[in-house]
Amino acid sequence: MSEDWAAVAKAINDRVNELGWLQRELAKRSNVSQAVVREIQHHVVERRRSPRTLESLSVALGWHPQHLDAVLHGRRPPELHEPVTDRGDTLWTRLEQLERQMSEIVDRLDALQTDVATVLKHVRPKR
Repeated sequence: MSEDWAAVAKAINDRVNELGWLQRELAKRSNVSQAVVREIQHHVVERRRSPRTLESLSVALGWHPQHLDAVLHGRRPPELHEPVTDRGDTLWTRLEQLERQMSEIVDRLDALQTDVATVLKHVRPKR
């Protein structure tokens, strides 16, 4: 599947002009470095970007999180109210993975606490 970074640059530039923002405003609102915003906006360096970068820029620009990814791949950008399609690397997928991992850690800590309490009960001298 081909990627159209020029279309992404055009979409961003059109929206930034519509909002009356400077490049640094977009960088600040999206938490994407100004250097990366500049590269994408001016289509200077064409390299693979993290889906998170495009998601952050999309949200900062008031679009659906997958708007710029759709533009990049020549698809119709989703409307703001449409659900996020999980492609395996969305923020929601990562949060769910973190929740599962945290739950596993809590379970392990509970088991460890029980083991330590048992050991202490047998090791401590009776008073």
